[in-house]
Order: sequence, then structure tokens, then C-alpha cells
Amino acid sequence: MIRIGTRNSELALWQARLVESKLKELEIESIIVPITSDGDLNLEQPLYEMGITGIFTKTLDVALLNNKIDIAVHSLKDVPTLYPKGITPIAYLERGNPHDILVVKNSFYKNEIRTIATGSLRRKAFWLFNNPKDKFVDLRGNLQTRLKKIINDNQIDGAFFAAAGLERCNMLEEIKSLGLEILPLTNCLPAPAQGAIMVCALQERKDLLEKILPLNNKSTEMEVVVERDFLNTIEGGCSSPIGAFAKINNENIELTVSIFNLNGTKKIEQKFKDKIESYLSFGKNSAYTCLKEGAEEILKEIKGKF
Repeated sequence: MIRIGTRNSELALWQARLVESKLKELEIESIIVPITSDGDLNLEQPLYEMGITGIFTKTLDVALLNNKIDIAVHSLKDVPTLYPKGITPIAYLERGNPHDILVVKNSFYKNEIRTIATGSLRRKAFWLFNNPKDKFVDLRGNLQTRLKKIINDNQIDGAFFAAAGLERCNMLEEIKSLGLEILPLTNCLPAPAQGAIMVCALQERKDLLEKILPLNNKSTEMEVVVERDFLNTIEGGCSSPIGAFAKINNENIELTVSIFNLNGTKKIEQKFKDKIESYLSFGKNSAYTCLKEGAEEILKEIKGKF
């Protein structure tokens, strides 16, 4: 019996049930063990003020190390780029929709200066780059909590969401039924590994590696490894205004990245391409190029703010 550790939000439980169902197809019995993270307990403080690295994952890391669970299921964009000692990824599931969407009320089109809700510095910087007059308020909580906040707060004209989360929880039609509109944001680069689900375990559990490996999607693995290597090399934490999206195209892998300063007045965007067999070095090499071409100055400015 494999014990599946997960956060206890609706989206996280959906991800865990997906892993559970895939294990069942392999005739492997499992049980879901929900665990509350520090990030889920504190919904008042912005993530970037909480020591964001690992805020949603460290509780599951401790449970793994203490043998309370056998595997942990994560939304990969929340996972620090450096794994804790003794813990390793063992499968990347096929990636969902990687993009962001903006959910807006009618007031969004009426107000000259709009108020947008988000807890993401990346989304805020992207939006301000194109809409410098708009204002922002912090928004935390699970999908349902954030949706209620938009509806009930007359000061909020719209809010950002990850498309994959809304799709997985079947909330798109509910949003439309509430009189809200969904605006796709395909020109906003996602957070590295957004839309991807990762399963990890202790490195010493070779038995689990063999059992879980059939769940791994190699294309997703290569794409997210490139994105996360880029993020790690450029020294951007999960809360930095950095977008990265890699995509396999025939025998090549293509990477598009964007780096903003905090108020969205500066932006670096680059596109790279390499052979798929070079994916383990591609993200790092792309980051080195960006650092030489102006990213280092922007990142120093960001670090000076925290």
C-alpha cells in the first residue's frame, strides 16, 4: 500500500486522486494522506513576504523524511528548484494547460484604472508592463476562496488564476454562470513548470522508483527540467517576476523566457532553441546568456527589495 501525501486543498486532492487512479491502473494499491502546509494556514500575508521557498512543500518533505508517507504529489511550480537532501522526483505527469487567465467583472471594462488581485509578482509585473496605471491587491487562498473574494469585494475588477487549476476543478462553467468573464493570457509567460504535476519520494526507495516510473511523461520531464534549470541558474526564487516556457518541437526544444523588475517597467525577453538531447544543459546555458544581456542588473534590483 503506497501512502500518497498531498496538501488538502481541492486542487491538490484532485492531483493526488489522479495519481491514485493511475496507480490503480497499474494494479498498485494506494491511500491518500492529506497534510496541511504553512502556506495554507496563513492566508493573510503575501507569499513573497513569507520566505516563499518551499512554503507549500516543506510539510510534505518532513512527512517523507519521517516515513509518514511514501510519495508526495506536488504542483511543480510550487516546488523549490533545489530538492531537500534525500528527496528526489520520480515521475512527471503529462502537463496540463500551462497558461494564466484573468477572470474579470463588468467593472473591468468601465474603470479607467482597474484593481487586479493576485499573489504573484510575475503576473503583477507582466500586467503593469502593458497597463502601468492599474492597481493591485493581494489575493490568497484556494480557488473557491479567491473566487468569492472577487465577487464580494467591490474594489476588485479582476484576478489572475492558473488555467490548469480551474480546468482540473471544473470551475470554468461555474465562473461564467456567475456573470464573470474569462480572458486568456497566452502572451504572459507562465511560471516555470506551471501546469505540471510531480511525484517525489526518498532517494533510497528504489522499489518506489520502479513502481512509479510508468507514470512519467518524458516530454513533460524534459520541458520542465529546462524551465526549472533556467530558474535555478538565474537565481530566481518562486516569487521572482520570471516566466519560462519550454516546448519540444520535433527534434528540438524551444525555450522562451521573460524577466521583469518588480513594477513592470523593465523587461528582458529571449527565445532559445537546442536539440532535445541537450535538455540537461539547455536551461542553464540560456540563463547564462540572459545574465550577460541585462538580467543580472534586474535581479540585483529585485533582491535589494527583500
